[in-house]
Amino acid sequence: MAPLDLNRLTRPVVTGTGAVAPQQSPAVQTGSAPGAPSFLSVLQQQLEQGSNAAFSKHAVSRVHERQIDVSAENLERLNQGMQLAQEKGLRDALILIDQNAYIVNASAGKVITVSGEAASGSVFTNIDGTVIV
Repeated sequence: MAPLDLNRLTRPVVTGTGAVAPQQSPAVQTGSAPGAPSFLSVLQQQLEQGSNAAFSKHAVSRVHERQIDVSAENLERLNQGMQLAQEKGLRDALILIDQNAYIVNASAGKVITVSGEAASGSVFTNIDGTVIV
């Protein structure tokens, strides 16, 4: 499997002028705690190991904004939830892992958006089903 170009996720879109050198935000470069692996390094590792989950650009930004834990254990649980959703024939599913909610397109294996602990009292629409992992 070809390596994932992580700079592609943070490049600004520029029209009508020359290209601007991409700048990575500090959140992308460092983990949430000293010594902890960053989200992108864990994501890259999971993708290299054949993970089912691909994160949309929107989902990546939500993970950073809301400081959601995407440890290897949570990614494994997310993969299990996606597999269950695929087995049941769900296309768009809500996967609940602890206090986090993931809206996924199970047929494409893609995480569309992520909501953290603030999801309490939220209403999720346009989903085919819910998987609790």
